[in-house]
Amino acid sequence: MTYLHRQDGQLHLEAQPLGQVAEQFGTPAFVYSKAAISAAYQRLEGAFKGQPHWICYAVKANSNLAVLALLARLGAGFDLVSGGELRRVLLAGGDPGKVVFSGVGKEPWEIKAALEAGIACFNMESPSELVLINRIAGEMGVVAPVSVRVNPDVDASTHPYIATGLKESKFGIAWSDALSIYEQAASLPSVKVVGIGCHIGSQITQPAPYLAALSRLLTLVAELEQRGLSLSYIDIGGGMAVRYKDEQPFALDAFADQVKGAMSGRKERLILEPGRSLVAEAGLLLTRVNTLKQNEGHHFAVVDAAMNDLLRPALYQAWQEVAPVMERPGAPTLYDLVGPVCESGDFLAKGRPLTLAEGDLLAILSTGAYGLVMSSNYNTRCRAPEILVDGASCHLIRRRETLEDLLALEALPP
Repeated sequence: MTYLHRQDGQLHLEAQPLGQVAEQFGTPAFVYSKAAISAAYQRLEGAFKGQPHWICYAVKANSNLAVLALLARLGAGFDLVSGGELRRVLLAGGDPGKVVFSGVGKEPWEIKAALEAGIACFNMESPSELVLINRIAGEMGVVAPVSVRVNPDVDASTHPYIATGLKESKFGIAWSDALSIYEQAASLPSVKVVGIGCHIGSQITQPAPYLAALSRLLTLVAELEQRGLSLSYIDIGGGMAVRYKDEQPFALDAFADQVKGAMSGRKERLILEPGRSLVAEAGLLLTRVNTLKQNEGHHFAVVDAAMNDLLRPALYQAWQEVAPVMERPGAPTLYDLVGPVCESGDFLAKGRPLTLAEGDLLAILSTGAYGLVMSSNYNTRCRAPEILVDGASCHLIRRRETLEDLLALEALPP
């Protein structure tokens, strides 16, 4: 995280000391760098300069309204997977004309809301979805723009839970069925085919899978052109890796040059759907050590964050870097960082060499993506606040939940 540094021994995010953030807002708390998000977006935008394109941020990675508004002001489009995410994008000032709606289970009300908003296209993922979109659009007296999400059966060499381009994946249309789906769509009165796309997975560390998928898409586009069907968009998805531990993300400029070379002379607009790569390294989770204990020589640091706050370590066995907010002298001890949730799987990190005392603050790094959006109220725990750092200023962009918030949704029977 480039915008994270030490000054007088204390971690700062931009010009903001993290100890002061914890004092003001409490812990656990998610803290994001505005400058880091902006820089990540501008890097990607600059790499594809000269190629007609949209960067459609994947809202699922971090859907806070302030984050969406920042990206909208930078010129981003949006990739979403629910009607709720559509509502967020519109509230944040996003341009619906640069929105693509993905996902395998779109509900009728979501399709209607997207058509009313005037989105760029639906990324259609099944024949029955195509029929549903056509019916709803017909009832509304409009024509729905659709793009077919094709499953190219390309191995992205990533964690099985986040590999989405293999033939056994629930996502997309099977490669062998793609042409017949396009023919069906072309025959329907209330849809217009405008694009083709794919999404092969997340945390992809090599450009080769993208280029292989794009090559397959372009082969299919050529077949469609021979049948008289021209498209407006070619969508290669997202999934570019970030560094959590020792991952080596590929060189962005070289990758962009290869993609632009493959697209040379084509009239279609390129769409990219980055999520994690724009926000993950811009964020951290502040947490405080409540208890230090050991069982038969095994050392535990019990912190006030838990798996309900940050699910990735328990769900994916994901590795997140842990850094003390204040450096403490002394020989380190190997600690497992665990939370207070009543599950053996409630851990945030294992076997980390740290010098700790009860009350110390820790920063769990690269939690700007898939942090609060995947959090829950398990064990009736209130979800953490979100804070956006802008230079030396802090802005509360989501307050901490209260027990009253949680209980207000429930009622005792008469």
